[in-house]
Amino acid sequence: LPTMNAKASSGGEEEAAGIRSKTMGESSDLGEFKRGRTILVAYLIVTLELTFVFMQMGVMPYLAKSLGLDSVGFGYLQTTFGVLQLVGGPIFGRFADTFGARAALILSCASGSAFFLLMSISTNIPLLFLSRLPAVFMHGLPGAQKVITDLTTPSRRADALGKLGLCFGIGIIIGSALGGVLSTKFGIFVPAYVGLVGNLINTIIAMVWIPLQSKPKSDHHVMEHSNVFSIREILHLMKFPGVMEVFIVKVFAGLPIGLFLIMFSIISMDFFGLEAVESGYLMSYFGVLQMVVQGLVVGKLTNRCTERTLLRLSVFVFAGVGLGMALMRTVWHYCIIAVPLVFAFSMLGTITDSILTKAVPSSATGTMLGICASVQPLTRTVGPTIGGVLYKQFGVSSFGYLQLIVNIGLFVYLLKSKIPLGEMKSQ
Repeated sequence: LPTMNAKASSGGEEEAAGIRSKTMGESSDLGEFKRGRTILVAYLIVTLELTFVFMQMGVMPYLAKSLGLDSVGFGYLQTTFGVLQLVGGPIFGRFADTFGARAALILSCASGSAFFLLMSISTNIPLLFLSRLPAVFMHGLPGAQKVITDLTTPSRRADALGKLGLCFGIGIIIGSALGGVLSTKFGIFVPAYVGLVGNLINTIIAMVWIPLQSKPKSDHHVMEHSNVFSIREILHLMKFPGVMEVFIVKVFAGLPIGLFLIMFSIISMDFFGLEAVESGYLMSYFGVLQMVVQGLVVGKLTNRCTERTLLRLSVFVFAGVGLGMALMRTVWHYCIIAVPLVFAFSMLGTITDSILTKAVPSSATGTMLGICASVQPLTRTVGPTIGGVLYKQFGVSSFGYLQLIVNIGLFVYLLKSKIPLGEMKSQ
């Protein structure tokens, strides 16, 4: 009889199903549907934030020039941005571990709003430098990685983290195009206004849609009372088995190519003889490649192969890319090399992040992701100086030879080392 009644009452079955799934999902803090939705919202926040960041990157040289900043001064401006991001990464990660991913994402979006607000009133050079200050906490990517790390099982993590690269590709393509169109059509400060409004919307999205607690309850109490700025806590993570080794690979495998990419605006003018517009097309090509690789290739491979295999594979491909770069002469050569280059970059980034977050206790994943997020600003900070010297003294091929030598060394190191990854199959 109860079943008859249930059928009679409209939507009774759905209700019953709802109650059933509720009881089943009671053990985990968030139901499967909520989890998926939260991860999608994290992807959205990152895509928007990166779009605005790339939008201002494209406009920045012109804004600096219009305020009378020369190329050396612009270099200092870029370095300031890099240093602030470098310092902020681990602190932001600790903040995420202590106060949760939601608070961290809100902090990142609010910092973005402040960043664009200051940029929109930058009528002189000191104000322009001041506008870089909020960049210290603009870390939407590690914030979203933290949400994903909290909500995915270790076996699904690499795949979910890899899809963030898709957001990155969309951000590069839309951001670069949008910045150019807005600044030429409506004026140099318009991208800053758009970025300001966009980041405020992003802050609201984070407040409304990201749940207060994304981490399973059992892991939560460990870091409650520790200091966010504790350097000792941050360095302590490097002592876990395999962490230091994988981190060394993460930093050095892509470093020579990273230096090349930092110098790319100059190299594309001098070495390839490209115009600004063609340079922009090349960036978009990179963005599309990254989307294809991250969206289609990385996820499939992480489900099929062990992380140790993929780590070795990306280092091996990087060595090949080095050889190709040492021999490249034209921009078409570069377009061909770009395919394995983007593959190795994407795979290395995803796999090392995945391995490193599994190697530390779940109460410290945010800090670990913060440290990982500092690798890129580190390259950006030291890059212009080292890259400039390499390019002036030894030419473009030197980046390729350096890449080849470093990665052959790392490949041998990975074959010999006993990094405890054997059991870490991604499915």
